[in-house]
Amino acid sequence: MERAGEVRPLLPQPGPAGLSSAGAVCILLKSALGAGLLSFPWAFGRAGGAVPALLVELGSLVFLVSGLAVLGYAAALSAQPTYQGVVRAVCGAAVGKLCEVCFLLNLFMISVALLRVVGDQLEKLCDSLYPNGTLSGAPLSPPWYADQRFTLSALCVFVIFPLSVPKEIGFQKYSSILGTLAACYLTLVIILKYHLQAESLGWPEPSQPSRASSWASIFSVIPTICFGFQCHEACVAIYSSMRNQSFLHWIAVSVVSMLICLLIYSLTGLYGYLTFGEAVAPDVLMSYPGNDPVVIVARLLFGVSIITIYPIVVLLGRSVVRDVWVTPKHRAMVVPEAQEQRNRVALTVTWMATTLTIALFVPDIGKVIELIGGISAFFIFIFPGLCLVCMTGTRTLGPRKKAALITWGVLSVLGGAFVCGQSAALAVLGLLR
Repeated sequence: MERAGEVRPLLPQPGPAGLSSAGAVCILLKSALGAGLLSFPWAFGRAGGAVPALLVELGSLVFLVSGLAVLGYAAALSAQPTYQGVVRAVCGAAVGKLCEVCFLLNLFMISVALLRVVGDQLEKLCDSLYPNGTLSGAPLSPPWYADQRFTLSALCVFVIFPLSVPKEIGFQKYSSILGTLAACYLTLVIILKYHLQAESLGWPEPSQPSRASSWASIFSVIPTICFGFQCHEACVAIYSSMRNQSFLHWIAVSVVSMLICLLIYSLTGLYGYLTFGEAVAPDVLMSYPGNDPVVIVARLLFGVSIITIYPIVVLLGRSVVRDVWVTPKHRAMVVPEAQEQRNRVALTVTWMATTLTIALFVPDIGKVIELIGGISAFFIFIFPGLCLVCMTGTRTLGPRKKAALITWGVLSVLGGAFVCGQSAALAVLGLLR
């Protein structure tokens, strides 16, 4: 299938034997440890403290691992190499088409979030180079070439666009390690800053949350946590490339990956919240001084990691656009190389220009993440739940086991519907304020 050819080149292929266990864990970590990491301290503050936020994380972890297990099993049964292909084969054409649309919308919003994160880091870097001063009592504005609208646009044109145009992206095998190291370095910086410099810099103590709003605040951070842990869109392609595709081995890979993510996210969220309290920014790096060398290195590393993720998202987005708009009959036709190149460049330009425009006018990344968290509920809860129900209905199982699996699938779908609805409600309320 053409779709498989678009996904497999994104994964590192160490040899004809397939992807190793360590490679699968590394790519799952790269898929999860993205822009959401910067928002976890903000989520801890919004949840009312570390304890309720950690409880939400642990509760979500059960559904996260369950979804990965179901998708791996469904991929083995359907022999499909992509998420949307598995859903189409297991749940039918109508649900498969819904999956493609949600996939496209999710990838688009992720692109906006990635550019928003890069823009925030560029803004802080420019502030460190051109600190705001005063002249006769009037504030001095930075030069035009230090404005975020120019710097982010120039970065997109001269760096991100050339990386996004190619048909295949071969540096994925190297960027997986870079993304994980950048996330670990960021977590280490936040921990060390709290222990070594919090008192000397005079950062505020975290304020105590209000009990009256605790339940509402706890539920409000679920979309952020879903966005942070989402790696389910890539898990089918990862499973299809693995050397050992036994179900128990896939469960082990999923559990190890999610536990490492849980540790990194929890430490980042906890120490970022303890450092700044409820005053922490939706992008925690924006709360630190712009001229701190250690933080500048963290921004550069994380920014480079995000830049390597964006072309991957664009490539996946192009393949999903073709799946959504092109009929199976035309999809099977051979497209001339020149026409394919023109279409690819035009689609890349349109995708980048639209996401860049939205990213420049979004006030903060928290709003984007709330929307993405709701959409990601489809991939973490709803589609895995539907796959479990459909697969259980066609298998010969004992009545108790069958009832338990169907019940868990229904609970997963209902939980995803709740998260998606809540995210949409929060987004609407945010626009009305």
